[in-house]
Amino acid sequence: MSNDTLKTASVLAFERKLDPSDAFFYAGNWNDRENHISWPSIGVQEKAVRGTISNRLKTKDQDPAKLDAAIENPNLQTVDVASLPETADTLKVVFTLRVLAGTGQPSACNNAAYQAKLKQTIDSYVQNYGLQTLANRYAANLANGRFLWRNRLGAESIETHVAHLCDGEAVSRWQFDSLKFSLRDFSAESAELTELAATIGRGLAGEEHVLLQIVALVRIGAAQEVYPSQELILDRGRGDKSKTLYTVNKVAAIHSQKIGNALRTVDTWYEGADSMGPIAVEPYGSVTTQGKAYRQPKQKMDFYSLLDGWILKDKTPELEQQHFVVATLIRGGVFGDAG
Repeated sequence: MSNDTLKTASVLAFERKLDPSDAFFYAGNWNDRENHISWPSIGVQEKAVRGTISNRLKTKDQDPAKLDAAIENPNLQTVDVASLPETADTLKVVFTLRVLAGTGQPSACNNAAYQAKLKQTIDSYVQNYGLQTLANRYAANLANGRFLWRNRLGAESIETHVAHLCDGEAVSRWQFDSLKFSLRDFSAESAELTELAATIGRGLAGEEHVLLQIVALVRIGAAQEVYPSQELILDRGRGDKSKTLYTVNKVAAIHSQKIGNALRTVDTWYEGADSMGPIAVEPYGSVTTQGKAYRQPKQKMDFYSLLDGWILKDKTPELEQQHFVVATLIRGGVFGDAG
């Protein structure tokens, strides 16, 4: 089939190749971190607080008396909170990560010609450049503790232990001083980081089964608050609690989606990356916390424009944008051209 008649498949889906679990919270003491296996889990407590009105009010055409009353009233709210016990100064965060093969192979595609061209294109990329560039960045995001999110801020010390598991036993282990690795770039080098990246690369290439266990030990201080994921409550009829934290069997945890977002924060190939730093790999470069998309379709730097040019028009993107396209396929998603 000529490229003039090749069309994007209307059904086109990819499974994610970096598959993290939820991350669970435990508490213990830094000086006892050699025995962290036996540390107790951290739960979530409910707390009622009497705050003040601090949000921006509509003051235009408001009766001053009503405005004064609104401001003077207390702001009563019930929130969830998770903290270390007063006898523990260190947070332990544990999750596992499967690294799967088959990058560029769709889990669903209803156009055989498109699938063949896609396979040929991605195979050519892997043959020419390999998957090591991306694997290096995924490994760096394990080493630097980016997956800890707010728990990383202000920590005195962070040790991240990564084990490659086979038949339930660790066949390789790596340890990182996470605060020595920058969140702004991927220039750091170490023998341990190189070995971990090589293992992730072999997993992505399908050369071996890769299951990693990650344990991060974060020294933040006794009784300090820790930060599991916050639940998005769509049904406001479920109560008036203003903050609900995520738990699994009463253990505080971070959503697997949030862990995945941190691991794929490797995109430094968009316009403005020098000042912004890496963002998570998304088809449009969306960063919801900023309300901004850094890869607008009008600039032809979004995933769909780059992929269609590469597959349908034989317009090979620059190498950095090829990395971005392949990283998006590793991310997974539904990318068909359905109406």
